[in-house]
Amino acid sequence: MKQNNQNWKLKLHEIIYEADTPAGKLFDVALLILILISVLVVMLESVEPLQNAYGFYFNFIEWIITILFTIEYILRVITVKSPLKYILSWYGIIDLIATLPKYIGLFVTRTEALLVLRSLRLLRVFTILKLARYVGASNDLIKAIKASKAKIGVFIFAVLILSMLLGTAMYLIEGNTDSGFTSIPRSIYWAIVTMTTVGYGDIAPATALGQFFASLVMIMGYGIIAVPTGIVTSEFTHAKRTTTNTQTCTNCSKSNHKDNANFCYHCGDKL
Repeated sequence: MKQNNQNWKLKLHEIIYEADTPAGKLFDVALLILILISVLVVMLESVEPLQNAYGFYFNFIEWIITILFTIEYILRVITVKSPLKYILSWYGIIDLIATLPKYIGLFVTRTEALLVLRSLRLLRVFTILKLARYVGASNDLIKAIKASKAKIGVFIFAVLILSMLLGTAMYLIEGNTDSGFTSIPRSIYWAIVTMTTVGYGDIAPATALGQFFASLVMIMGYGIIAVPTGIVTSEFTHAKRTTTNTQTCTNCSKSNHKDNANFCYHCGDKL
C-alpha cells in the first residue's frame, strides 16, 4: 500500500514539476493558458463598461481558476518529500499569494485590487519554458546575466556619478532661468531622463549654451544604452550550454541538474 502511495506521488511529481514527458508538457501548457486567462480577466474587469455588462461571468471564471489553482497548489505540496521547502520557496510563496485574493474577498470587501497579485503567476512562464530545446538557452542566458552583474553594477555606479556631474553642470548653466532647473536634484533628474532617451519634456533648457550641452548629453545617451547590452551579449557568447535536464528533485525541489544525473546536486536524494 505504501509503495502504491509513493508511486502515484512520483507520477504526479513528474507531471507537475517536470517537462520531459508528454503529460508534463501538457500540464505546463494548460497552466500557462490558465494563468494568461486569469490575468486577462483581471484586466478586463478594470474596464467599467465590460465589468457592468459581464461582471457575473468574470466572477464565475475567476472562481473556477481560483479553485484549479488551489488544487494545483495542494498537489504541489503533497507530491514533494519536504512540503515546507516548497511552501517557503520563491515559487511556493508566489503560488500561494496568487491563490488567496478571491478567498480574502469572502471576508473583506473591496479586495478587487488584490487580484492583480495573480499576475505574479506569470513568473511561472520562466519554468514552463524549460521545455526540451529551450532549457540550454535559458541556462546560458541566466549564466550570462550572473557573470555580468559585477560589470553592470560598476556601469550603473558610473552612470549615477555621471548623472550628478551633468545635472550639476546644467544647473549652473540654466539655474538663473525659468526653464525648470530649480535645484541640483531636479537637474540630475533631467540628466537621467535625457541620457536614457526617455525625454518627458517637463524640463528643457532655454539658453543656447544649455541646448548645446543637452545635445551632447542626448548623443552620449545612445552610447550609454548600448553598454549593458554589449556586456551581457559578450558573456552570453562565451557561456557553455551544460544541460537540457528538466528534472526537479522531489526532496528539495532544486532543478537544473546535469543530463543523465541520478542524484540531486543539492541534497543528494535520488532523482
